[in-house]
Amino acid sequence: MKTNAAAFQLTQGPLALTSMRRFASLRNVLRLFLATILSVAVSAQAHAQRGISLVRDAEIEALVAEYARPILEAAGLSKSGIEIILVNDNSFNAFVAGRRIFVNTGALLMSETPNEIIGVIAHEAGHIAGGHQQRLREQLSRAQTMAIISTILGAGAMVAGAQAGSDGLARSGTGILMGGTEAARRSLLSYQRTEEATADRSAITYLERTGQSAKGMLKTFERLGKSMALAGVRVDPYQISHPTPQERIATLETLARQSKHFERKDPPALQLRHDLMRAKIAAYTQGHQAAMRLFRNDPRGLPALYADAIATFISGSARAAVGKIDAVVAQNPKNPYFHEMRGEILMKAGRPAEAAEAFGRAKSLERGNSGLIQIGYGQALLATGKPENIRKAVVELQAGLTRAKDFSAGYRYLAQAYGQLGDIGQAELATADGHFYSGKYDEAKKFAARAQLKLKKGSPSWLRAQDILNYKAPKR
Repeated sequence: MKTNAAAFQLTQGPLALTSMRRFASLRNVLRLFLATILSVAVSAQAHAQRGISLVRDAEIEALVAEYARPILEAAGLSKSGIEIILVNDNSFNAFVAGRRIFVNTGALLMSETPNEIIGVIAHEAGHIAGGHQQRLREQLSRAQTMAIISTILGAGAMVAGAQAGSDGLARSGTGILMGGTEAARRSLLSYQRTEEATADRSAITYLERTGQSAKGMLKTFERLGKSMALAGVRVDPYQISHPTPQERIATLETLARQSKHFERKDPPALQLRHDLMRAKIAAYTQGHQAAMRLFRNDPRGLPALYADAIATFISGSARAAVGKIDAVVAQNPKNPYFHEMRGEILMKAGRPAEAAEAFGRAKSLERGNSGLIQIGYGQALLATGKPENIRKAVVELQAGLTRAKDFSAGYRYLAQAYGQLGDIGQAELATADGHFYSGKYDEAKKFAARAQLKLKKGSPSWLRAQDILNYKAPKR
């Protein structure tokens, strides 16, 4: 490239200037092309760079983790530290990045059965187990190399044409460049389609090993196909990174129907939990009317009543919501998440002592020891203002944050509790941790430095502050 750049600088005349402009334009096209490849190949990283909105909810996280557990075991990933991350996005989508599977709330809301989401998770697990991300990076590097080589050859032909006064030769250079980049792009897309098909087949295998149906996967592809048809989308199969829904169904349907588990339905209790999850997501993301439409065929069923209570709470009518959530709790008093929601509503209604009781009940019933429920319990204890509850709040908040380290609001409550106890060093350390897990590293270091001045040198808390001060944020 340096040689060609020097040639452009030395060449004089209007034809050379025209070639320079063409090359600059084509170079911009190449840059755009490479940026497009990057966005397709590492979409999860692109999401992270622009800041996706994540969802934290004990009920939804527990259910999705339950869906994933047998699939990850079947894929040989049960001990690989795989995390399921919920994304606040209305579209039906899921993707992987490293050891994380990201699932959109839109996918959870639109899926009518647990089996549909289990199929989605099985597909994403197939990508991780198959090492597709690493190989995709290798393919990306290869595509970039192809594009760069075509640029060098094309630019060289353009320079030669300019020097020889041959407009035809210069145009041939343009063709070489564009043809090379298009070949690279199609090669990468072809590779991605192959990996998607491989992940689909892996998902079928995992579902078979766990005694589950692949019908939900097929229904998901049918939904995607109908959505594209209704939108009037016409797709060139060579210009996309995934097989078309019709191709996926044709490839997998025979294999799926051969399974003895194909007609197996989700257990009623699991289906109810799925509908309760959908009720919560609908109420939080789409409002009261949308939640009611979702359960219009059973307006007095438990999911509809749950959605009604949550939507009433969100609309600002906490007092009215208390009566509604009480009716929900009465139908299933052993559901920990009903008590958790009751605690949230009571907090908003200005009844922290009762909220603490509700969160305490949720904590005792919840088998997964959710850090989020413990943080809610600590927050309610703190809000009572009673001295005997402040120290208890510190214990609960610390325990909850051990399990949910990235829940930054919890550190704010912990800082308040320490402040009320007069322990300013720990309060500032909690504030530093809150900023740290929010990605605000400069603020975190500022409060860590202040905390160290008040903490015993060499103590665990002092060392934690030192870790924050020494931390170097990764370059994007």
